[in-house]
Amino acid sequence: MDAQTRLYVGNLPFQAQDRDLQDFFSSAGVVTNVNLMMDRVTGRSRGFAFVEFSTPEEAQRAVDMFNGKDFSGRPLTVNIARPREERPPGGGGGGFRRERSLGGGGGGGGGGGGRSVGDVSWQDVGAWPPAAR
Repeated sequence: MDAQTRLYVGNLPFQAQDRDLQDFFSSAGVVTNVNLMMDRVTGRSRGFAFVEFSTPEEAQRAVDMFNGKDFSGRPLTVNIARPREERPPGGGGGGFRRERSLGGGGGGGGGGGGRSVGDVSWQDVGAWPPAAR
C-alpha cells in the first residue's frame, strides 16, 4: 500500500456504511479498499474512514473533488492520510484526572474495588440518593 493512495475521510454521519463510501468515491477512480472505523465498545461508526485508491493520481483527484463536499448532509474532510505514528507499547490509561483521586488506575490495568467519593462508596449506590449512614 502506497501512503499516497490512502485517504482520510472525516465528518462522516454515524449511519454511513462501507458500501456508501465505495459508491460515493468511485467517481474519482478505482476504490481498492474502504475501512470505516468502528467503536469497539458500541459497534457504532466513529465518524471517519480510510479509503484507498489504485493510484496516487486518483487519490488526489478524490481529495480535490470531495473535500468540503456534502455527504448525507455533512461536509466531508478528505485528505491524504498520514502514516500511522509509532506508539510505545503498553496500555492506555490516564484520561480525566482530578486533584482528589477516584481510585482505579491508568496504564492499561486499573482496579475496581471500593471506589469512593467522599463517604459514599460506589458499591452503596444502588438507589440515589444513597441511604444515610
